[in-house]
Amino acid sequence: MSSLADKRILLGISGGIAAYKSADLVRRLKERGAEVRVVMTAGAREFVQPLTYQALSGNPVHTDLLDPAAEAAMGHIELAKWADLILIAPASAQVLAKLACGLADDLLTTLCLASEARLALAPAMNQAMWRHAATTANVQTLRDRGALLWGPAAGSQACGDVGPGRMLEPDALAAEVESLFRPQQSLAGRKVTITAGPTREALDPVRYLSNHSSGKMGFALAAAAQRAGAEVTLIAGPVNLATPAGVKRVDVTGALEMRDAAERAADLCDIFIGAAAVADFRPAEVAEQKIKKRDDNSEETLALIKNPDIVAGIAARKERRPFTVGFAAETEKVVEHAQGKLARKKLDMIVANDVSVADSGFNSDRNAVTVIDANGSMALPSALKTELAEQLIEIIAAKAQKQ
Repeated sequence: MSSLADKRILLGISGGIAAYKSADLVRRLKERGAEVRVVMTAGAREFVQPLTYQALSGNPVHTDLLDPAAEAAMGHIELAKWADLILIAPASAQVLAKLACGLADDLLTTLCLASEARLALAPAMNQAMWRHAATTANVQTLRDRGALLWGPAAGSQACGDVGPGRMLEPDALAAEVESLFRPQQSLAGRKVTITAGPTREALDPVRYLSNHSSGKMGFALAAAAQRAGAEVTLIAGPVNLATPAGVKRVDVTGALEMRDAAERAADLCDIFIGAAAVADFRPAEVAEQKIKKRDDNSEETLALIKNPDIVAGIAARKERRPFTVGFAAETEKVVEHAQGKLARKKLDMIVANDVSVADSGFNSDRNAVTVIDANGSMALPSALKTELAEQLIEIIAAKAQKQ
């Protein structure tokens, strides 16, 4: 049974283009067993019609503070008492400001003041608005009062800007809601270190060697581990992703920098998950100035040296060795090659996937993997990386518990 069975979620929708995603969020919450009621601000109704959310939730949509039919029985107070959780997604800069100031000039903000339910906010706005000092102060005020801030993510925005301010995807928000009501956290009290994303190995001041890793799988694992109760350190290569809530992030660039950060974190962790796509090689020498192209079309030779195998180094520890999980991105003989890596690197577990498959692996939001350890293998079918991460963390938690 889903952890959201019979849970009552009051979904507030404020004005912003991200309001269209909230329709999918209603569906995902309902799929998990929640009862959902929707409250829309006037701005939200400019983007999506209430009928959409009514059809998806199976309940009337609430829009007005002073609805004579509802107020005969103090409808807004009853709605405030009904909720187990108030989730505002998207939460605009205006709504954040109103809540921080304690204003109650519409139905949504009034409900937030009148309810004793937990408040969760999924910000969505222009990247400059998110970075503004006023928004930063409002967010800190809300956090200090116990509000949960889920997001924002970073990336391309409807206005054409690029940066933080995108609302988290509906599946990620639904997973956050689920974690609030999960009765037992499988990683409670455990410390988990996860590497994610690519590394960049400099050739000269403007060029580097790298790969196509987006970091999405590693970031999803970090979020899932945090929701499972772990204290999570995320060592991230160069990626354009928002830090999951409650996760300590360490940004690195090259493989040597990632190795040093991983070794420091491994001294203190119980579980180490090497999900990063670390470059296998780096240039033997880094040019101080940009390497110029010759006019005679002659060939250039680039000398490379091997980068350290970070996850194998962690697994080889004699002291303070954590339960060590590796990832194997393959294009052929996936299970066979992964089994070889499992034995050669002395890992406790390895997660293998075929990155040559369409809509899977690098840069995709989906993945399909095979989990392999000394006892055999288990295939996990294609799913959103956020959903797959939840499955993997539960598997890792169970196997680590047996050691």
